[in-house]
Amino acid sequence: MTQGKIVEAAEAHKTLEDFDPPKKRKRNKYAFACAVLASMTSILLGYDIGVMSGAALYIKRDLKVSDVQIEILLGIINLYSLIGSCLAGRTSDWIGRRYTIVFAGAIFFVGALLMGFSPNYSFLMFGRFVAGIGIGYALMIAPVYTAEVSPASSRGFLTSFPEVFINGGILLGYISNYGFSKLTLKVGWRMMLGVGAIPSVVLTVGVLAMRESPRWLVMRGRLGEARKVLNKTSDSREEAQLRLAEIKQAAGIPESCNDDVVQVTKRSTGEGVWKELFLYPTPPIRHIVIAALGIHFFQQASGVDAVVLYSPRIFEKAGIKDDTHKLLATVAVGFVKTVFILAATFTLDRVGRRPLLLSSVGGMVLSLLTLAISLTIIGHSERKLMWAVALSIAMVLAYVATFSIGAGPITWVYSSEIFPLRLRAQGAAAGVVVNRTTSGVVSMTFLSLSEAITIGGAFFLYCGIATLGWIFFYTLLPETRGKTLEDMEGSFGTFRSKSNATKGVENGNGQVAQVQLGTNVQT
Repeated sequence: MTQGKIVEAAEAHKTLEDFDPPKKRKRNKYAFACAVLASMTSILLGYDIGVMSGAALYIKRDLKVSDVQIEILLGIINLYSLIGSCLAGRTSDWIGRRYTIVFAGAIFFVGALLMGFSPNYSFLMFGRFVAGIGIGYALMIAPVYTAEVSPASSRGFLTSFPEVFINGGILLGYISNYGFSKLTLKVGWRMMLGVGAIPSVVLTVGVLAMRESPRWLVMRGRLGEARKVLNKTSDSREEAQLRLAEIKQAAGIPESCNDDVVQVTKRSTGEGVWKELFLYPTPPIRHIVIAALGIHFFQQASGVDAVVLYSPRIFEKAGIKDDTHKLLATVAVGFVKTVFILAATFTLDRVGRRPLLLSSVGGMVLSLLTLAISLTIIGHSERKLMWAVALSIAMVLAYVATFSIGAGPITWVYSSEIFPLRLRAQGAAAGVVVNRTTSGVVSMTFLSLSEAITIGGAFFLYCGIATLGWIFFYTLLPETRGKTLEDMEGSFGTFRSKSNATKGVENGNGQVAQVQLGTNVQT
């Protein structure tokens, strides 16, 4: 064989992981813009969480409802969102990722207006039902679209955007609370909830400028359109061709097929997905499902919604009685969350998912433990202990900071990137179902739990759950940094000890080339 043929043969077997673009490559601006627009849907959930924490103080006074009704009002939207999440997987496979985002924004717009004009508790619950469906759609589709449009070199950075916008929405909600708290009792909380319709309008208009996900286009056999999108969202034309080849292979389309429109098989359109996920999974798929559902469960079961939704109550228990001071303290919570989530977006693709997640959850365990101790001391003290009050506030801020630097964004990044193409939409929807169910249980039981075992006891419980989460992550979650979405399935099925596992060797462009150490199983 001549030297030229040897080179051609080597090029023919080249994969995306072998591709080494220029070392000083700039981030793809088009992929960045698409990720930003898609992730804006997460503002809807963030704003609702933030605004309800303060609005609840005034809703209780105006509508004269009990604490149990308040915690149901705050937490029930998570269960309502399950309807949207369950429908979103099939909807996004049917009409596409982009129009599903538009649909989510339209539903939330209606819900926000209904809440803003609520004359009583029952009508307010109906408004939250409608808004919850829109939130369920938004939570599922934003990370899926972003993961599918992002090049592997910056997928962690771009896929963390939904969590960035959730935190941005929470901060906006806290600011809205403070700004409208000066209005009359009947008008103030209604304005807080009603202005949530504004982001959904901006979202709907902005999303129309996006292109459809290349992976969805391939699933529909529209290879020509997918090729154009990949050319725009990849770091080079060569990388776009390699990504298209791997997506075609995952969708069951022959690599030799270069037509602009082809007929896809039933398997590539999502038939039998639920059976493959839960009834007859292969060992790698079973591992993926456990990892995805587990990371969503522990993210919420560690009590983040209790801290974010009930931060005014926590600060009140810590010794802050004035409404203005409580709302200002919640603004500080939102600011810290936003700062640290922004820091996380720039470290995900450098540090990796696994070390950042383990460090984050370790910090959460320590801050929850210290918060529980300080609140218990305050609860048993007959006089105001300023050091314990300051320590409690500091630990709330430390908790949201450590959560936002890892567990917050990595949950969405990890669960959206590990599922194979044929299972991705429904798999991500299942993760959102677990996430919202757990969040709903936590947020609808926090006040009752605090009454039963004290507020310090509640945080001791969350600390124990977070500790179990750290053990789960350490045992079952392999590193995914730098891997293509099509190669992800090979990383699961077996997770051996470090001495016998695959280690990542970073190449010039920040991706990870896999080196096998004593085993043929990728981990």
